[in-house]
This record gives sequence, structure tokens and C-alpha cells, in this order.
Amino acid sequence: MHRLVEGLPLRLGGVTVPFHKGAEGHSDADTLIHAVCDAMLGAAALGDIGVHFPDTSDEFKGIDSTILLRKTNDIIKSRDYFIINIDSVILIQKPRIRPYIDEMRKTLSQVLGIKIDDISIKATTTEKLGFIGNEEGVAAEAVVLLKRL
Repeated sequence: MHRLVEGLPLRLGGVTVPFHKGAEGHSDADTLIHAVCDAMLGAAALGDIGVHFPDTSDEFKGIDSTILLRKTNDIIKSRDYFIINIDSVILIQKPRIRPYIDEMRKTLSQVLGIKIDDISIKATTTEKLGFIGNEEGVAAEAVVLLKRL
């Protein structure tokens, strides 16, 4: 989850989505990529994104999250895992995400070196409920299926 703040860029799945608010965070705050990284690391029992890329490190300040995704992929590959598929969902009230999903899937496919058909990205609102429904934040969840060589 990330807070939405006026004037920041909204990056999701490696794509800049036009909107007057963007996610606030230590890196570029790409909520979808962070969820995918967490799912990849979790599936391999390797902790989470904060263990590998702490928000206390200047090295990761403002970093493009596609770099974190590539590094996460290198970590799991070094343990002889590879991705079978990814299923994810973005929770955001506005803007509408559907027009950007194909570009997000393409970006993740290129960064991870897997087929676009093995990547699912969905988007939903919270029907104006809670901080997401009040347009105060964005969240994402992901599940990644790994196989060990």
C-alpha cells in the first residue's frame, strides 16, 4: 500500500499512469511491482522486499522499481527458482487502470523474461469504501507460482 499525494507521478507495473496524484514512497512507489517482488520472495521463503531493499538505504531512494524487480528475479534465480505465473490485482478508486494493463504486462514480461501470457493483472475499486475508496491510497496484491529446477 502507498499513500496517494497530489503532484507525484503514479507508477504501476513500470508504467506512468496519468493522474493528478501519485504514490508516495522511498523508491518510485510502484505498488504493483512491490507486491510482485514480495510474492516472488515469499514463494521462495526469502523474506520480503524490505529485507532485500530497505527503505532506510539511500541506495534505493527514488529507484525505478523495475530495477528492484530485476534484482528480485536474480535473487530467486540464484536459488534455482523460476516463475511459472503471476496473478495480481491493483486496488484503486481512480484513475481507471484497464487502459494500461497490457502495457504493464508487457513491461513485467520484458523485465522478468517470461511470457506475457503468464502474467495476469487485474484492477478493482473498493466501491468508495476506506482509504482506497476515498482516493487516499493504492494497494496491490500478487501471487507468484515458482518452480525449483
